[in-house]
Order: sequence, then structure tokens, then C-alpha cells
Amino acid sequence: MKLYGFLTSSDLYQTRAFAASSFTACFLSSLFFLLHVCLSRSVHRLPVLSLHLLLAVVVGFCGLALLVVSLFVFWKLCWPIWRSKALSSHAPPSVKLLEAAMKISQTSPDIPAEVQTALRERLGQQAKIQRQTTDPTSSSRHNSFRRHLPRQMNVTSVDFSMDTLPIRQSSTVSIGRIKPELYKQKSVDSEDGTQEPVETCGKLSFSLLYDYEEQALVVTILKALELPAKDFTGTSDPYVKIYLLPERQKKFQTRVHRKTLNPTFDEAFCFPVEYDQLCNRKLHFSVYDFDRFTSHDMIGEVVVDNLFELSDLSREAVVWKDIHAESVDLGEIMYSLCYLPTAGRMTLTVIKCRNLKAMDITGSSDPYVKVSLLCDGRRLKKRKTTTKKSTLNPVYNEAIIFDIPPENVEQVSLSIMVMDYDRVGHNEVIGVCRTGPDAEGLGRYHWNEMLAYPRKPITHWHALGEWPGRATSFESQGSCPSPKPPQTP
Repeated sequence: MKLYGFLTSSDLYQTRAFAASSFTACFLSSLFFLLHVCLSRSVHRLPVLSLHLLLAVVVGFCGLALLVVSLFVFWKLCWPIWRSKALSSHAPPSVKLLEAAMKISQTSPDIPAEVQTALRERLGQQAKIQRQTTDPTSSSRHNSFRRHLPRQMNVTSVDFSMDTLPIRQSSTVSIGRIKPELYKQKSVDSEDGTQEPVETCGKLSFSLLYDYEEQALVVTILKALELPAKDFTGTSDPYVKIYLLPERQKKFQTRVHRKTLNPTFDEAFCFPVEYDQLCNRKLHFSVYDFDRFTSHDMIGEVVVDNLFELSDLSREAVVWKDIHAESVDLGEIMYSLCYLPTAGRMTLTVIKCRNLKAMDITGSSDPYVKVSLLCDGRRLKKRKTTTKKSTLNPVYNEAIIFDIPPENVEQVSLSIMVMDYDRVGHNEVIGVCRTGPDAEGLGRYHWNEMLAYPRKPITHWHALGEWPGRATSFESQGSCPSPKPPQTP
């Protein structure tokens, strides 16, 4: 109960009532005194009827004033009590009320003391949790998500005492500062956050310099270290080929160093290229082991994607790079697909190829393209282009047409094989790619785009992959209804 000096609230209410009553009594006494004076002076002047009328008006006015004063005093005395009762009704139940609630009725037996104590503690904990928790109520649709959380906060296990909370003296100093460690992300290359090791085959050292007068890139191959042994004697006969991609027409090759795993080359090569075009070029080093009687074995390769990685090439910059194992780079092929639903005709136009793998000893190939129409692994028809002699970047611009009815367009696919023609012996497969509803990646996307835009040629570059071999030849048995040409009206 709140105190005002030495008076309690009940004493204060009594004081207010006494003051109001005194004020009312004084007011009425003064009013009657004035009335008496007025009547005594005017009694001999007014008639009897006027006197009675004046007296009734004065008494009525006094009664009305007394009623207003009484209502004001009553409101002043009762309003604080009503307000305190209204506030107490919204407050949490006290311990006495909880204890009173434990008894069902006046005639029923009392609950045992142990049960009362346990129930009192449980109700007290629930009331404490309701006062302390600040988590918003969540709907049932989030329950499934919370079940998968790694850990949840238990409200009952949180210590809210201020004694156990450490106070940091430097908290005011760090306000507004950016902490870079909060923005660092773990590597996603593997599940445990560590990158998978890449197989290396030694190191290669070279330098880069741009000659502004000659407008050429000068590449000096310095040395190689820790090359793997390719011969039975435990050594190798290494040499290096260098390309400036995406063009492969011009290449350079170092001398062969006999029986060494740490060769020193010190050979410089110049690639005529404008300085503005260097940002679109890549350097490709291929390290080979020379073999007199068989094909040369590839030790590894180095690819420099950014020529300005270390400097602007105005001064000679020496670079060390790891030699990685050979990656499969068989080249790319560009072709377009166009389908006419009304005529049931599909046109595949072989446009060109680039950066094909060299299959001949001379470092070039004689490529041609063979296209097969497949259905459930069975080859129905095949067509091929002309052969381009001694080139790794052939240009064809040749159209191949297949008759495919609309009802069978979802059952067939196309196999594109880039072959190397040999005058003696069998032709070798350089690389293959596939397009159709059962293809993967770009092959399926190209096919679906062709069907989505009929009567319109859709062109894409496709990377060539390795041919799986004769084990999965397209000549395997299968059942598929042969496509029929559309009926002429």
C-alpha cells in the first residue's frame, strides 16, 4: 500500500471526506445566513405569496447544490477503490489464491501436503516462465522446421540472474566497427570444408613480357622440376608445347632434354598479338615425354587463364605453376537444330568445330562429322559430312535432314561423332556428343529449345566427350518403331 508521508491511503480517504463535509456545511451555513438577512429586510415590503415563492426557489437551489457536492464527494471516495480492484483483477494470481484453488470445495477433503507443495512449485515455475519469456508464438507450420534445428534454447535452463552475466568494458568501444571474421564463409568444395587435393606432376617456371614495339607476347620457358618418370630407367625425355588459346594454329615446342626429371630449357617464343586482346587469351603449356618408337606420353599441362595475374607485362615477370595431370579437352562443335512439325522434318546443320584433338603424327587431323538417328539404343539412320584435310578447326556449313513424325519426336535422339579419317586402317573417334530428350545437360536443353521454337534454327556450341567404345555401340539390339514419313495429302 503506497504511503503519502505518514498517512496511509485509507487515512487519506477519510481526510478527504471530512474536508468535503466541512466545506459543504460552511457553504450551506453561509447560504442560509444570506437568505435570512435578505428576508429580514424585505419581509415588510413583499406580499406573503411572493415571500413563499422566493423561499421555495432558494431551498430548491440549495438542494441542487447539495446534491452536486454529494456526488462529487462520492466519486472522489469510490473511484480509487474501483481502479485498484480493476488493476488487481489483471494481475497474476497470488500464492494465497493458488493455495485456495487447491481445495475443490468446502466439503471435499484437503489435498495432501506433498501434492500441494509440488503443485505450488509447478504453478510458480509456469508463472515465472510467462513473465520471462519473450519469444513470439509460432504457428504450427514452423514446427516441422524447428524439429530439424541442431539445438533449441530451453527457457527453463536459462539463468536470468545479473550476477552471472559478464560485463565487457570494451563493448562501447567496438560499437559501429565492422568485424570481417563474421563475414568469412567456410569452403564448400567438400563436406568437411577442406579442398580435395589435386594431382600434380611437378612444377614449371616461365616468364612473361610484352614487347610494345613488336606488339608480341614474349614467353620464356625457364625450367621444370620434379617431373614424373615415364621410362623404365626411372627418367624421362621431356619437352614442352605452348599454345596461345583460343587459337591452336600457331604453336611452339622446346628441344627434347634426354634422361632428366629437372630439365632447364631457357627458350623464348613470341606470339604476335595486340595488347588489348591479351585479356581474352590463355596460355596453354603441355609437357610431353619423347618416345622414339611409340606415341609421346603427355606428362601434364599448365593453363594460365589470366595473363595479368602478376603484373601488366611491362616488365618481365617470372611465374611458377604446378603441372597438373592431363585433362580431357577434345574440342567443341557448333551445330543448329530446326524442326518442322507440319512436314515432320528435322534439319541438323553442322557449322564448324574448334580446338580438336590432334590425332596424326603431324599434329593435325582430317576430321569429318557423322550423325546417327537413335531409338532405344538402336541406330536407325546415319549421315556424314565431307572430310576436311589437315585442320583442327574445320568449317562445314552442311545440312543433314531426317524425317521424324511429330508422334515419334519424343522417342528418338541424335548422336554426333567427330571422326578422324585415316587412309590406312580404321577411322578414329575424336569425340562425341548427344542431343535428345534422354541426353544430359546442354544436349537436352538444345533439344527442348528446338521443340519450343519450331521452324527456327537453334544454334549452340557443344563440348566433345570421350567415346565409350565398342561395348556401348549403337548397333546393339533394341526395339523401336521406325519413323515413318508423313503421309502426303
